[in-house]
Formats: sequence, C-alpha cells, structure tokens
Amino acid sequence: MADLDLPGSGFAPDPQAARPASRLTRLIASRQFQKWAARFPLTRRLVRHEGEAMFDLVAGFCHSQILQALVKLDIPKTLLEAERPLDALAKDAAVPKDRMQVLLSAGIAIGLLKQRRSGHYALTTRGAALAGVPGLDGMIRHHDVLYRDLADPVAFFRGEVQTELAEFWPYVFGAGGATDPQVTATYSQLMADSQLLVAEDTLALTDLAGVSRLMDVGGGTGTFLAATGAAYPELAVTLFDLPAVVPAAQTRFADAGMSGRATIVAGSFRDNPLPQGADMISLVRVLYDHSDATVADLLRSVWDALPPGGSVLISEPMTGGQTPERAGDAYFALYCMAMRTGRARSAEQIGDLLHHAGFANMTGPKSRRPFVTTVLQGVKPS
Repeated sequence: MADLDLPGSGFAPDPQAARPASRLTRLIASRQFQKWAARFPLTRRLVRHEGEAMFDLVAGFCHSQILQALVKLDIPKTLLEAERPLDALAKDAAVPKDRMQVLLSAGIAIGLLKQRRSGHYALTTRGAALAGVPGLDGMIRHHDVLYRDLADPVAFFRGEVQTELAEFWPYVFGAGGATDPQVTATYSQLMADSQLLVAEDTLALTDLAGVSRLMDVGGGTGTFLAATGAAYPELAVTLFDLPAVVPAAQTRFADAGMSGRATIVAGSFRDNPLPQGADMISLVRVLYDHSDATVADLLRSVWDALPPGGSVLISEPMTGGQTPERAGDAYFALYCMAMRTGRARSAEQIGDLLHHAGFANMTGPKSRRPFVTTVLQGVKPS
C-alpha cells in the first residue's frame, strides 16, 4: 500500500520520489482530447493559440538564424535609411534573388519587415526598434559563438562542452585575460554600446540625490558613469577597471566634459583592493560574470571600501527565482553557463549574498524592462 500523507498518520511522501503527472496533464496530452478541443467552439481558439506557441518553440532556431542573417547582411540598417526593392537588396548583399526573397519573406513573418504595394521593403516598428537599439546589432552578430556552444544542447547541459564564449569575454578571468588589444577593443565596444540601455533603466530606478562620489567597479570604458554624470552634474565619479580599458575611458570622460570630476583607477577586483572614498559603489552587469565565491569576495571588498551609511548599487539581468521568466532563465542563465565563470541569479539570491557580506535594507524597485536590467541596492549599516 502506498504511503499516505494523512494528519497523524506518521507517514510523509519522499520529496525526491517521482510523482505521477496530474490527471489534467494526461488528459491534455491525449490525442482524443486534442481532436475534440480543436473542434469544440469554447476551446478551439485556445488550441490554436497553444499550437502556434508550440510551433514557435520548435521553429525558434530558424527564427534566430533569420534574425542573424538580416543583421549580418545589414538589411535593417539599409532599410532604416531608405526603403528598397528586392533586386537592390539582393545585389547589395550578394545573395541570389530567389534566396533573398525567402529571407525577406521570413523577415516579414517574424515581424521585422513589411512590403509596400510598390514592392519596396521597409521596417516595421519592431524592425525599426531593432535597428535603433544601441548594442543590439553587435550582440546579435556575436551570437554565432553561443549557437556553436549550444549545437549539442544535451552535452551542453551535462557540462561536456568546452564552450567558446569565454574566449570572447576574456576579462572575466582577471587582468591577465584582457591583454590582446583587438580582443579588448571588441568586447569593450560591445559592452559600451549595450550599456547605454542599462544605464538609462538603472538611472530611472535609482535616486542618487545625496551621493557625493560614485565608484563604478568593472565599468569598462565608463559608459554608465558618463550617463550618470550627465544626469547629476555635481557628482564626482571613479572608474575602477582593467588597465586595458583606461585609454578609451579617458577619451569618453573628456568628450563628456567630465575629466575634472572623473578619476580612473586601473586594477582588477580579483587581485587588488578597491579604492576608498566613494559613498556609493555600483556593480553594473558584473556579478553574473562570476562564481558565488568570487562575488562573495567582491562584495566584502565593496563593504570594506564603503563608509558607514554607504550603499551598493547592483544592476544586471536577473532570473525570476521561484517564478522563472524568459529573459533571465531562458537566455541569460544559458549565456552565463556558456561563459563558464558565473551564473545568472535571482534578486533573492543576490540579496542573500549582500546580507552575508553585511549589507542591510535591501531594496529592489520593480524593473521597467527585466530583459535589460533589474536593480538592487543595499546599505552598509552606520
């Protein structure tokens, strides 16, 4: 007789034991029910909706390749300047006309392109947003590395794949990983471009009134600090990052008219103590690049560098925790796994790491766009 979890029975089910699927799950999976539901008026629309969603999952890889082909052939950028006919697009891209027709029709199908009555192709609102979002073009272009890492997904999740993505982001291994100037320039530019959206959303969710000096750790070429400095003209800033990014950061601060209130300190938080003097320290898209042990060490260094009452600002994409969501759990979690050095975490997990480092009063305003970033703050008690 199976054990029953009854009050006072003394028996409890094994939480690790397999449990039969629910009756509803088995009912929905049956072909007889599916055929009936597809005909019944009250369920017909739901069946179609779920069927389309299921097919989108099956065809998702093709959709991502269509997107990458459009971007690598510069079609969104071309159509942002002027609407073009099929012949011109095929010629400019050196793609046979019949194949370009298939690609453009696919672009229409996934909502990025549209065709005028004249035959000219144009961008939809989604396509225009794609062409205009800073850094998105570069992110899509480098996805071929991630696609190769995921070519055998079973081996990937079993940890049997020596992924390439970590080689694309060598800075995660410390100062010694970012010595090649060309590699450094590649990842610095991609970080800088994509950081613009992150900076906008972070500043919209954060009030820096009363902060006298903000230090951004791992801030690359200073994109976040430049945006913050523009929003808070009296704010002094410090950038702490690898020596390889210092020249570009100096240029950025000079162009922003911030040289007089911006300090750059070269170093690696993995190898060097953090400078003192800031009453807020920001970690923008830093934690998810590193292991729990490295993050714990970093947060202790942040604690040591802050005065009593100082605060830490964390901004990065996060998982949904007990409520998984697409951006954090079905993209960034895999991306971090492919990088081999860190992992995407939920706000609760990061809050726990902050608590263990000694921070209190954790706050996390509702994110405007979780697929861009989520913000969490903690305070060093006075």
